[in-house]
Amino acid sequence: MTIQELRRYLRKTRRHLSKFEQRQAAQKVLNRLIRSPQFIHAKHIGIYLHAFGEIHTHTIIERCFKLGKQVYLPAICDMNQQLVWIRISQHQYRNKRFAYHRLGMREPMTTRGTHVSKLDLLIMPLLACDHSGTRIGMGGGFYDRTLASAPGLPFRLGLAHDFQLLSQSLKREKWDQPLDALITPTVFLAFKR
Repeated sequence: MTIQELRRYLRKTRRHLSKFEQRQAAQKVLNRLIRSPQFIHAKHIGIYLHAFGEIHTHTIIERCFKLGKQVYLPAICDMNQQLVWIRISQHQYRNKRFAYHRLGMREPMTTRGTHVSKLDLLIMPLLACDHSGTRIGMGGGFYDRTLASAPGLPFRLGLAHDFQLLSQSLKREKWDQPLDALITPTVFLAFKR
C-alpha cells in the first residue's frame, strides 16, 4: 500500500466511526492521558480541536480547564505555514468563539500567538504512527514545519485510534518530526526521539 492509499484508507476508516465508538475512544484516551506524568506536570498544553474523525478532544480540554491548566489551540500562520498557539479561556471555548480556516478546521479568532517551544505538552492529531514514533499527519506538514523550529520542548504526544497504530515501520523523511509518545484507547507507548 502506498502512502497515498494508506492515507485514503485511514481517513475513510476514521470518518466511519460511530458517535458511540468516538465517545468510547475519547474516554479511554482521557483515562490514560490523565495518569501520564507529562500531563500531570504540564501547565501549558497545546491541543487540537477535532474535525476530521480524530480522537475527540472535548473531554480533555474540559479536564485541562478544571485542573487550572492553560489551553492553547493551533492557528496557521499564512506567512510561513507554521502553527502558532493561541491561549483560550473556558468561556471562549464553551461559546465556540472560533473562525473556520479554509482547510476546514476551527481556529481561535486572534492575530497573535505563542511559539510552540513555550508549551510543556503538545497533544497532536495523526493519521498513522508506527512503533518508533514516526507520524503521518494529514499531509499539510504544519506540525513538522512548526516542530522543526523547536527541537527540545514541548513533549510531543500523539492521540490515535487503535487501528492507526501500524505494525509495519513507516519511512521517516528528513523533515518528519517524530513523537515522544502515543496514546490510543488500549496503549501508551513512549518512544526515543
